[in-house]
Amino acid sequence: MSLAAHLEELGRPLVEHQLDHPTVAGIAKGDLPEPIFRSWLEQDYLFLLDYVRVFSRLAWQAPADHLGDLVDLAHATLHDELALHRSLAAEFGADLGGATKGPACVAYTSFLLDSAADYAEGLVALYPCMWGYSTLGARLAAAPPDEPRYRRWIDTYADPGFAALTRRCAEMIDEANAPQDRAEALFLEGMRHELAFWDVPL
Repeated sequence: MSLAAHLEELGRPLVEHQLDHPTVAGIAKGDLPEPIFRSWLEQDYLFLLDYVRVFSRLAWQAPADHLGDLVDLAHATLHDELALHRSLAAEFGADLGGATKGPACVAYTSFLLDSAADYAEGLVALYPCMWGYSTLGARLAAAPPDEPRYRRWIDTYADPGFAALTRRCAEMIDEANAPQDRAEALFLEGMRHELAFWDVPL
């Protein structure tokens, strides 16, 4: 089993915890109260700005055959994911420009930016976000809600293009070959941050 596949196996129970979280369950049903999603949008927008910085920091260290992939990942985050957030923000009345990071966002982005000081470790640390959202998107798309705004959010992460970026990230993790014990610790810490991020500040 490859390192990335091993990490995914470790992470599956934490994905189930995310699916059971009231915020995710509300998105799945289409009945999540708007103030909760509005707050989540603001926090995730700030998170994604730093996520782009993580990809950029890793790109500076990357071997030549990974450089284009990291640029593609940064581009997709900056232009596709953040465009979705800006679109949804207009519909939910979110204040992206005036938002400030809550404790979960501060903790998660600090963890990612610190981990990106080491190339292999940085790839592992960011993988819970990519793999987790790709997995959540696929699971939620199997029975999408009628509410079009939440369905659009699900469709973004269930998109085959996003799944392909996630698979390439997995290949890069295997090629970077971080020590397994360190990779497990970083991956599980990232998954715990993912779960905590759904507890949005109101």
